[in-house]
Amino acid sequence: MRRTHTYDVVVTWTGNRGTGTSGYRDYARDHGIEADGREPIEGSSDPAFRGDKTRWNPEQLLVAALSQCHMLSYLHMCAVANVVVTGYVDRAHGTMEQSGDGGHFTEVVLRPEVTVAAPEMVDAAERLHADAHRSCFIASSVNFPVRHAPIVRTA
Repeated sequence: MRRTHTYDVVVTWTGNRGTGTSGYRDYARDHGIEADGREPIEGSSDPAFRGDKTRWNPEQLLVAALSQCHMLSYLHMCAVANVVVTGYVDRAHGTMEQSGDGGHFTEVVLRPEVTVAAPEMVDAAERLHADAHRSCFIASSVNFPVRHAPIVRTA
């Protein structure tokens, strides 16, 4: 059975310095991202594209979405397989190449460091990353490789 899920967000540009987009350098790339009463995310473009380095940029948010999706899929797989995860941190890394006015991601590498409750869980914990990758909705939606370099250890 197919199920359809929808996701609505509101993105509001807040970078009008008084003259709008009258020139390339005349406006800020600042914006807010909101959804369903959640705390807003302050966004901008990457500093390389005249953005505010203190705000999230779309490229970081894409890498974060891939990391979050993998983690949530992975934790589910572990719970179903009786692998007790007690810690998880991912230092994900995305690479994008710019060409002219456009560009594209060439890959994202997820580098989760996972802690499990017992040594006999390590092998299964390592294998479940592949299952989590296949289950990740976001990874299934992108047109570039999402690689994994997990480390699994016991507490």
